Formats: sequence, structure tokens, C-alpha cells
Amino acid sequence: MIAADIPDTRRVTRSNDLPGYVRHPSFADSDAPQQYRARVALDDAGDYESKYMPDDVTRDHAKRMHYAAHRAHAARTVGERMRWHAAYLALRDRIVLGNRKLVYRAVRRRMAVSNRADDLVGDCHIVLIQAVSAFNPWLDVRFSTYAFTCLVRALSRLSQRLASDWLSRAMSLDALPDGEPGRRPTGDQLASSGSHGIDDFLRADHPLLSEREKRILAHRFGGGPTPTLATVGRAVGLSKERVRQVQAAALEKLRRALT
Repeated sequence: MIAADIPDTRRVTRSNDLPGYVRHPSFADSDAPQQYRARVALDDAGDYESKYMPDDVTRDHAKRMHYAAHRAHAARTVGERMRWHAAYLALRDRIVLGNRKLVYRAVRRRMAVSNRADDLVGDCHIVLIQAVSAFNPWLDVRFSTYAFTCLVRALSRLSQRLASDWLSRAMSLDALPDGEPGRRPTGDQLASSGSHGIDDFLRADHPLLSEREKRILAHRFGGGPTPTLATVGRAVGLSKERVRQVQAAALEKLRRALT
């Protein structure tokens, strides 16, 4: 598509409890009401139980959805505004229902082994609703491509959030020593803080920490009485001060992972 072929659409922001929408110049045409008939009958809602809504159908629904929002914004009476707003919502929900299989496809591909898949499906339905509202049907972009990209990006953010939540539940970082004199808690305090949850970050294939940092944290928090910095230093061939520095850097990485 060359620049001259791109339609002169613009985004109208949300106002007065009405949704934002994409405005097209054709909305001002005299035959716009016939061109964008806001049919909202959902008696065919089961047509896409086992398949995706075709792109041309999605695009047609989206155009009429944005036109309904345009009419709601321009309405002069409360009743007229409510009717067009209801038409907008019905068309939006019809697109969501017709394309909901994109959610399961994205979750299955991105988070196939997650035990939080059900929660992610719920979150992704919200993302799909937002994608429907923002989609510009006059551009040469398939809705399935646009929405799937939105879902994959959202899942990436959600997976990072879940990892951080898991770490915050598994281990109290405030209870971990940073190597400064007088701040090393007892073995009982470490056990009560759930420090055993650090094992996941000590796996050889986990990218957060370096190999040296993993070795030092494994020695320090691997279970049982916590060894001194000097003892760990002798085990890994480093000075006590260097062990303290490496440990502090590793714990700072874990703290940053939470934020």
C-alpha cells in the first residue's frame, strides 16, 4: 500500500463515558446510515464456535462499530446516544466472540506449560477487547495478525509479572544478607523467609545470574546453617571481600527482577 492509498482516518478519544473510535471521512456522507447499517442481531453467534470469524466479516463489523461510536458522540439526545452506544457494544462483543479462539491460540503457543493458563486466558480476553476497540479496519492489516501480536506482547508482560509475583512469594529479599557485618540472619530466619525458593534462579539454564553468582548463592543459601563469607571464599577460590561483592550484586539483580 502506497501513502496515497492510506485512508484519511483519525482516532477520536473517549469522552463523556463514550468509547474512542476511528473516524473515517465517509461518516459525513449522506448515505452513511445505509452504508454503515449498525445491525446488531447476534442470532448467528454460534457460527464461529469452531472456526475464526473471516477477516472480511470482522472488518465489516469493525467499520460499523466505529460508525456507531461516531453517531453516539454526535447524538443530541440521551436516548439517541444510548441506542448508538448499545449498537457499538453489541458489534464490539460480536467481533470478540468471533475471534476468541485467538486467545487460546496465543496462550497455548506462548504459555503452554504454565499452570496459570486459565488466569492468562481471562486477562487475554481483556486484551482482545482492547484490540477490537483500537483496530483500524480501513488499513491493509488483517485483524487476526494485529490482535495476535497484541496478545503475544501482553502475554510476555504477564509472564514477567507472574515470575516476579512468584519470586516475591517464595523469598523475602529484605531478609537476605548483603554481606555487610552484623546483617547475616540465622539459619532459622532464612528458612522462615522461604529462601529455598531461590533454587529456581540457580538452575544452570536460568539467565538472570552469572555462573559465579549462582555458585556463591548456592553455597550461602543452599540449606542448613549459613556459612560465613570466608568459608564460601575458600570453597570458590575468592577472597572474603570479593564474595561479599559478588553476593551483593546477585541480590541486587533479584531485587530488580521484582520491580
